[in-house]
Amino acid sequence: MENHHSKHKLVEQTQVGLAKAYHDNDDPKIKSLPLTFLDLPFTGPIYVRRQFFYNFPFSTNHFYQNTLPTLKLSLSLTLQRFFPLAGNLLCPPPPHKPFIQCTNEDTVTFTIIESASNFDHISSNDPKSVKDLDHLVPTLMDKATHDKSDDTIVSPLVALQVTVFSNRGLCIAITYCHVIDDRCCGHFMKFWSSLCGIINLEETIDSTLLKKHYSLLPCFDREILKDPNELEAVLLKDYFNERALWKDKLVAQSQNGESILEEDYVKTTIVFGREGIEAMKRFAMNKLKKSNGYKAPQYLSTFMVICGFVWSSLIKTTRHDDNNEGGEEEEEEHFHFPADCRNNNLLGYPIPITYFGNCITQCQTKLKRMELKGEDGFVNAVKVIEKGINDMKSSPFRGAENWKALFMKLFVLGTSAFHVMASHKLGVYETDFGFGRPKKVEMVHSSKAISLAESGHVEGGVEVGLVLKRVHYQRFVHVLKQGLQILMNN
Repeated sequence: MENHHSKHKLVEQTQVGLAKAYHDNDDPKIKSLPLTFLDLPFTGPIYVRRQFFYNFPFSTNHFYQNTLPTLKLSLSLTLQRFFPLAGNLLCPPPPHKPFIQCTNEDTVTFTIIESASNFDHISSNDPKSVKDLDHLVPTLMDKATHDKSDDTIVSPLVALQVTVFSNRGLCIAITYCHVIDDRCCGHFMKFWSSLCGIINLEETIDSTLLKKHYSLLPCFDREILKDPNELEAVLLKDYFNERALWKDKLVAQSQNGESILEEDYVKTTIVFGREGIEAMKRFAMNKLKKSNGYKAPQYLSTFMVICGFVWSSLIKTTRHDDNNEGGEEEEEEHFHFPADCRNNNLLGYPIPITYFGNCITQCQTKLKRMELKGEDGFVNAVKVIEKGINDMKSSPFRGAENWKALFMKLFVLGTSAFHVMASHKLGVYETDFGFGRPKKVEMVHSSKAISLAESGHVEGGVEVGLVLKRVHYQRFVHVLKQGLQILMNN
């Protein structure tokens, strides 16, 4: 077996804090930031990991002398404005609520690694070992602590890592605690990257550009979110029940690391172009219009058809050998996805696009396995996803009191399920640190997740990140191509 550790060399691990030289007149007034009812379902040792790969045809010495100082300075300035991310999540025992504690002395762990791995391969859409990606993201689990004196669990919110592939490229990676959502993480990364681009090597700052930049500051106002159904009490009870299990989980994961999967899994990216997406929409719409007893929608979104196509293709791949002798075809398959409440006045009142925290609701759909594997699997999937979205729009927090029970059923007890991460509308390929757009943006996740992003290279396209067993990969590609061919010919 290949020794992955021999390919990676730890160069530096430092702490980057808030830029003191620039915040004399802007000292953060908030010393703690409460969590809202939308944060509670994600509070705890739940981490999200994202990677940005960049072409960087320079030596490691060039990186250390010219690029690294600017990365650190711009990060320090960014943390001044996103100061809760340098703080800690404090989870005291019941009945006390969790919160983010912030001070001017807070820091973020910033790690520099040199790698001898093949940059072109690891930053491609081709299947690669999940282990190879694991080494390019920082860990947070091992930094969580348990204060036995008052039974408080303390967890840092963010860790950052830059991996240097000499004369080839860089990977800038973030691991963050899920007290913020994907849009908020994207805001932080774009703020940092664009600020990096306007700081020169003499550490002087263009004040005009900086003033314009600061118009995009995060919104920390917790009064914006309303809880008319008093969901906080229910979700807080679920949080306390889950918290009781954390100590064992923290010990186990700190000993075993945060690696998600073993060697027999690969991460791959499928890119759907505009032509293929439009073919999906036409095919599904024509089929739905002919469905008896079903009122076809006026519009099918890109999200609906891509998720429907990928979901049905995954079931046809991974459940290919099932038969109905044991009732397998009658088993339920679940599909779970988030919806951003900042969009389209979903809650009936405006929420700033720069709102800091979690501002997402949950949607869940299901079908019998046979309904996904059959000839109409794609259309059946689109139909239930479209219904799930419409139900959510009419009642954004419907079933929220059951979110924790549903999560346990789907992702802990082994129920067959897939969960969507991120969105193709977040503009992750706009994260430019001054050396160009990313070559590739990745998320490291389990085989139960599907990650979405806009395509970095195909106009109007969408990237879908998947983790598959090696033995399933070739069959999945075959199912996908065959399915697309049928859609394009109709």
